[in-house]
Amino acid sequence: MLGVTRDGDVITIELQREERRNALNADLVDQLRAAVLEAVNQGARAIVLTGRGPIFSAGADLSGVYSEDFLTGLLDMLHTIESVPVPVISAINGGALGAGVQLALASDLRVIEPDAYIAVPAAKLGISVDRWTVRRLVSLIGGGPARTILLGAESVSAADAHAYGFANKLGTLADAKDWAKSIAALAPLSLQAMKLVLNDDGTRDPASVQQRAALEAAWTSEDAQEGRKARQEKRPAKFLGR
Repeated sequence: MLGVTRDGDVITIELQREERRNALNADLVDQLRAAVLEAVNQGARAIVLTGRGPIFSAGADLSGVYSEDFLTGLLDMLHTIESVPVPVISAINGGALGAGVQLALASDLRVIEPDAYIAVPAAKLGISVDRWTVRRLVSLIGGGPARTILLGAESVSAADAHAYGFANKLGTLADAKDWAKSIAALAPLSLQAMKLVLNDDGTRDPASVQQRAALEAAWTSEDAQEGRKARQEKRPAKFLGR
């Protein structure tokens, strides 16, 4: 489900689950975490993440994500990406939804194709995202745009994602790789030090008891079951708030 290629000091990791629109399941999450760590062990000085086919990632594979194990594995993978000592660039093609946006948020830099988009449709599914995701999105683009994406459940065009500051550049995978090459030539210890400071943005602070309870309530709710069923039946969900 992953392809790994190397060009000098740059390693590119490609999601290769096209039949599921590169949706993340437990196996792919584990493989991605291992591939990032292995790239660092192999001496990569920059890592590029991308998705094969028409979309970067459609998010979590909703056929198997309603479990604590998946959520724990997903967060471990995201925290690994933000913690490795080399810059990670997400090259977003087509679109990034839900967990695909989370993958981009964990990366240090983001290059998005001009016709791509991002969205976090959690409220359309009766579920929620965790504190880390909310705070990282706010730290990147500000509270107003973050509320539009999360509370409005609206998709955002590449142009707006760039204007908000979510995307650092508009461009293709080739552009992302070229940028990674130039970054890989910079001083590694300087980049590591700055990455540590940039990611010290309060996103790792523990959730309050109330926040944790609200997150768990959303994931275990009847609304979450209704959201999943409605998606399978391709109809609007009817949420009742329980």
